[in-house]
Amino acid sequence: MACKASIPSSNLGATFTPEFYPHLAMLYIVSTPIGNLKDISYRAVEVLKSCDLVLAEDTRTSQVLFNAFEIKTPMKSFHLFNERARGDEILSELKAGKEIALISDAGTPGICDPGADLIAKCRREGVPMQVVPGACALIAALSLYGLKGSFQFIGFLEKKEGAVKRQLIDMLYFSGTSVAYLSPHNLIRVLTLLPECEVFLTRELTKIHEEMVSGSPSELLIHFQEKKIRGEFVLILPGSELGFETNPRTLMKSLQESFGIDSKEAVVIAARLLNRPKREIYDALHRSPPDR
Repeated sequence: MACKASIPSSNLGATFTPEFYPHLAMLYIVSTPIGNLKDISYRAVEVLKSCDLVLAEDTRTSQVLFNAFEIKTPMKSFHLFNERARGDEILSELKAGKEIALISDAGTPGICDPGADLIAKCRREGVPMQVVPGACALIAALSLYGLKGSFQFIGFLEKKEGAVKRQLIDMLYFSGTSVAYLSPHNLIRVLTLLPECEVFLTRELTKIHEEMVSGSPSELLIHFQEKKIRGEFVLILPGSELGFETNPRTLMKSLQESFGIDSKEAVVIAARLLNRPKREIYDALHRSPPDR
């Protein structure tokens, strides 16, 4: 049986005092495998066995992991639909001195998974926390891509066409590499909306049907229309693939032609990309002569 961990004072929350947390409460943010169960760390198993409670996104999914490593710790569901309601309850248990581990179905909690609000609450309240790092689909995909320089992470791409167009524009006009998560139900829509550019996709990493593909959106559409689409994807786009026009009129024209948006939406997006007020962009358009 692993003994319960202690932490040096330098790692304690900003408002930590021994009187406030007499039993050295702790929230462990524990990474779990994204596919292959062997990717779990020795420390993760030790923490999951020794803590008082495990918060799991789906207890049925996590039970597979628990059975594989003979983890007997009680689990409580903690997911998107009950996170807000249970947050204060969990915080009270932590303040009472419990050691609690937070896990998601796969990967690192707090990154596009339930738990971000609880983590923020604990940070504000000075509840001690430790991260037990491990697998993360975002980092795994970037390792396979070969990242140089900066990158931005968008999170999950939206399902509504207008919202996802704005996200894709932010990705394509970013100066570095852009990464997003993509549901299998949204893949064909996104590939259809993308202009011709280099696209890198991964899915089912560390699993039996692991796949990495790259190509233009039209090439990838053909590839995925010929097979059943399963598993969540990581989408990676290189920066400034479309070039970056600083002339408002030229930039707006490029946005409208590439993404089929109207002039009003193009003004809003151009203002954001150029970091200039919308009124300034609007005035500049009416002062400058039309393109010839």
